[in-house]
Amino acid sequence: MTLIAKKIDRRSFMKVSALAGGGMMLSFSWLAGCKPTTQAEVMELPKEWFELNSYIKIGDNGVVTLMSPNPEFGSNVKTSMPMILADELGVDWKNVIVEQANFYPERFDRQFTGGSQGIRQGWKPLRTAGATAREMLIKAAAQTWSVPAEEITAGAGTLEHKASGKKAGYGEMASLAATLEVPEEVKLKDIKDFNLIGVSQKNVDGKKIVTGKPLFAMDHYPANALVAMVVHPPAFGMKVKSLDESSVKGMPGVKDVFVFEPVKEDYDRNFFDVNSFSNLVAIVGNSTWEVMQAKKAIKVEWEITSDSSFSMAGFGGNKMTVKVPGGVESTEGHKAAMEAMAKGKVNLLRKDGDPEGAFKKAAKVLERTYTAPYLAHNCMEPMNCFADVRADGATLYGPIQAPELIRNTISARLGLDKEKIQINLARMGGGFGQRAYGHHMVEAAVISQKVGAPVKLQYNREDDMTYGIYRPTYSATYRAGLDENNNLIAFHVNGGGVPESPVHANRFPAGAVDNYLAEGWSVESNITIGAFRAPRSNFIAGAEQSFIDELAELAGKDPIDFRLELLERAKTNPVGERNDYEADRYAGVLKLVREKSKWDEPKSGVNRGVSAYFCHNSYVAEVIDVVIENNAPVFKNVYAAVDCGIVVNPDAAANMGEGAIVDGIGNALFGEMDFVDGVPQKNNFHQYRMIRQKEAPWHVEVHFVKNDIDPTGLGEPLFPPTFAAVANAMHKATGKRFYNQPFMKEMDVSRLRI
Repeated sequence: MTLIAKKIDRRSFMKVSALAGGGMMLSFSWLAGCKPTTQAEVMELPKEWFELNSYIKIGDNGVVTLMSPNPEFGSNVKTSMPMILADELGVDWKNVIVEQANFYPERFDRQFTGGSQGIRQGWKPLRTAGATAREMLIKAAAQTWSVPAEEITAGAGTLEHKASGKKAGYGEMASLAATLEVPEEVKLKDIKDFNLIGVSQKNVDGKKIVTGKPLFAMDHYPANALVAMVVHPPAFGMKVKSLDESSVKGMPGVKDVFVFEPVKEDYDRNFFDVNSFSNLVAIVGNSTWEVMQAKKAIKVEWEITSDSSFSMAGFGGNKMTVKVPGGVESTEGHKAAMEAMAKGKVNLLRKDGDPEGAFKKAAKVLERTYTAPYLAHNCMEPMNCFADVRADGATLYGPIQAPELIRNTISARLGLDKEKIQINLARMGGGFGQRAYGHHMVEAAVISQKVGAPVKLQYNREDDMTYGIYRPTYSATYRAGLDENNNLIAFHVNGGGVPESPVHANRFPAGAVDNYLAEGWSVESNITIGAFRAPRSNFIAGAEQSFIDELAELAGKDPIDFRLELLERAKTNPVGERNDYEADRYAGVLKLVREKSKWDEPKSGVNRGVSAYFCHNSYVAEVIDVVIENNAPVFKNVYAAVDCGIVVNPDAAANMGEGAIVDGIGNALFGEMDFVDGVPQKNNFHQYRMIRQKEAPWHVEVHFVKNDIDPTGLGEPLFPPTFAAVANAMHKATGKRFYNQPFMKEMDVSRLRI
């Protein structure tokens, strides 16, 4: 066992009560007692420190209930997080009940799902929490049996003193344990002694999901609730001018119709306050069908917006002013604006050496530009929310990734104290970043307050796809210079987008090239964007790794060897001190994927592409095999190597990786949202092309690097490298390089190597 170096803050633990009939109930802040004490530890922390809590209940029968505070949207944190807690506590998994906690800031500090940080940030706090409860149970047994605590062992829900032969279940000691002082320091298990961590467990909600149990907010329709839907402008850059209420007020079941503002003009927004339109029309009625019919019949006059701006707290808390252009925008206009910005004044993000001089000396220079369109999130469950707003408080129930942040907005908009707003957490039918933005909750709350009744707000698919919060559209130009010996001597990336730059200046190949230049720029827009699985990385990884592949081809080198040469330089003699990645771990996944895919044993008729990327603190390399059949790519095999530290739940981790790969292939081939005069050109799945079952890869293998490093991100890191692995494999199959997503628009069947 390892003695943790930090004292546990007693204020972080609260013995709520002894359960009726005996037992133990603890509420504690996972992070309050695990905050760093040295500057070195501070420097190793992530930029965002999301505080979490947990809640343990031990019944007198030995059954343990573990509350899962993070909202669940398919990443399986509701299973993996309690597994960590249970392993240190020392309980048999079959005696564990897992419950989803609601938003409860008095017991649970910040509850947030996103950024692939849940397991990473909860790792030591969860272990500490479990170990602390275990130590309290041991002390209770020691007091009861009058024996030294260090002679008592705990595991599988049982306490034992071998010398005296005394045994007791946790439940028998729970009531006494609840009365004892919280220990100031505890010992954590050695990794070799883990019993649950690293052993696959089934999703705790799996049976409920497949049998249709009501886990989702879509299932929640209280008998007394009215149904509400919103009508938003047909184009970005427009707002409501006037509403003809009489067009729908006489229709069956319609109770009310009105114009409302999601947020007030003078409201200082937080980072996740994205409201695509300044005003909306609400229709409220008795049933979904009746409200949908009214939505089709309603008559609204729209007008063009003017330039505007608002204040927003950035992700780190610093305030910034966001400028919103008026008028309607189009994809073609965005392309022209991006080209102009890339050639104009750009922001210097990083410069090593003398890139300009090195390019002049280069024997070979390669320059390529890559683009990607807006993407819609397309969660299987459209946005929805139940809201019951009363004079004395409000209750909301819906899918949300960041309840604390949206509670602030709801409080300001309703004029209610935050403490009077209760948000209950539903399992989300997909997230991908979109549900970090809780506009649907704000809208439901405003409508409920206006009509003075509980309402269930429901988007349809068209609302969901055309309302906004898209993956930005991007462009990046790469330039590289090779010397006469095909060594990389200069590298330049110039990237931007609408409305943000995707460039991560300190990631590979920064640190591996003497002369390196990174620049960025952005174009303002009124088309609202937001986090999309692996923000920014989901584009720049594909561009970077496609370019490096072509650069390896120009140098006459194997693409894996070429990358490993650069990483060896970054390891032995790195350039600069701000490199985000560990070259050894980066090289490790490339070596593992080379082995698992049998890269050095090429198969006749199979075309292979490779890609590797670092993001969300994890390293991933992928090899994809493709053949062309009937003028379309068929993905035979995918091999992925992942270094994300210790893997808590292997099967669940592999499943998540497989899903990210399929998602990446689909978006690389088909994903696209265009705009004409502010109007999204696709509004449902008959237009917005998603990958189909028959197009998914036939065989996917996800291999994890085995080490004792604390866990890092997993939900997002396998997604970005997929784009380039697809592009590089398709190049081998077609003889064509793919620079613009979606790739299927660039297929030239006349050149296919069939």
